[in-house]
Amino acid sequence: MTDTHDLQRFVQAQEDDYAQALAEIRSGRKRSHWMWYIFPQLAGLGFSALSQRYAIRSLAEAEAYLSHPVLGPRLRACAEAVIGVEGRSAREIFGSPDDLKLRSCATLFARVSPAGSVFHRVLTRYFQGEGDPQTLRLLGLAPSGDG
Repeated sequence: MTDTHDLQRFVQAQEDDYAQALAEIRSGRKRSHWMWYIFPQLAGLGFSALSQRYAIRSLAEAEAYLSHPVLGPRLRACAEAVIGVEGRSAREIFGSPDDLKLRSCATLFARVSPAGSVFHRVLTRYFQGEGDPQTLRLLGLAPSGDG
């Protein structure tokens, strides 16, 4: 299988941190640094070296990520774990600005998932069902009259 999107960069980054990230999410509080490659967001939102390295560059890459035999199940498991946290806001779980990165990630992957997906449920549960405006704008999906 050809890795046209270099998804292996995520697999390698998650190798040492995935179990820790999932445990932190389930505990209700992110404590270490893994947001970029556990909940990736669309290119153009972050400007640090890490955010650029782990940015998703297109909807096709997002679809490939979800279809990947390791990355897709891991992303869904982490998103389900977020939904499983009771009584805490996204900001309380992730801190700022990582709560915004969660929203961006969920917005991106909701666009390439069927209605009612875990990503739609993250948006509903933590962001009143509203996608991230910057992500939508970069995808060319911002509502007209948005100001």
